[in-house]
Amino acid sequence: MDEPIVRVEGLSKQIKQQSIVSDISFSLSKGSILALCGGNGAGKSTVLRMLAGIMQPTTGETIVNNIRWKHNRRLYCQQIGYMPDDYAFNHGLTAEETMSFWASLRKVHKKRVGEVLAMVGLENVRKKRVTTFSKGMRQRVMMAQAMLAKPLLLIMDEPTNGLDPFWTREFIKLLKQLKQDGSTIVFSTHQLEAAENAADTVIFLNHGRNVGEGSVDSFLDRYENLYAAFNDCLGLE
Repeated sequence: MDEPIVRVEGLSKQIKQQSIVSDISFSLSKGSILALCGGNGAGKSTVLRMLAGIMQPTTGETIVNNIRWKHNRRLYCQQIGYMPDDYAFNHGLTAEETMSFWASLRKVHKKRVGEVLAMVGLENVRKKRVTTFSKGMRQRVMMAQAMLAKPLLLIMDEPTNGLDPFWTREFIKLLKQLKQDGSTIVFSTHQLEAAENAADTVIFLNHGRNVGEGSVDSFLDRYENLYAAFNDCLGLE
């Protein structure tokens, strides 16, 4: 079996003595896709922020490509592309200018800007200001910036929010292509159909706890769909 490219060990987060995430652990091999599924307040974003190196865990550890966040945060973060669940764009910048700014930060050649904008279907509007874009178009800008440096690990927080049905399907195709190219992907969603169609494995979260996990195929062998599996894990069926 391949050495895991991502290891999350006993990850927990407490804020003002309130437990937000409790004892989350998982490992991923290269070229696999994990979906963190759950409703609002389930702890999905907190797990992803800790994995991305943005938020320090109260306990536990995250390791990417054998690099421990605690030991070398700079090198750790260089392995990762991160798409947040929301972002306040600069009012004056076009999509191309926004991406060029991020490319300079990541030391990525400007040619890559056009490539990733084309991958998310924004090449024809690259000269328009991002603040004039719809929610779904802004989501695609954030997807593009996460992919800029061809990261080993791609982390996406609620990437399908605001996407219409066409771009939800295109997003799933894009993830599968990135997987074929060797990327490892972790994304969060409350849209279980997207997880069912895009992910290899899922973890169901509720109030910051893992209430069920496994391969998508193993769940679909036992349940009609991931909605039924999730409800059963919550004790609702």
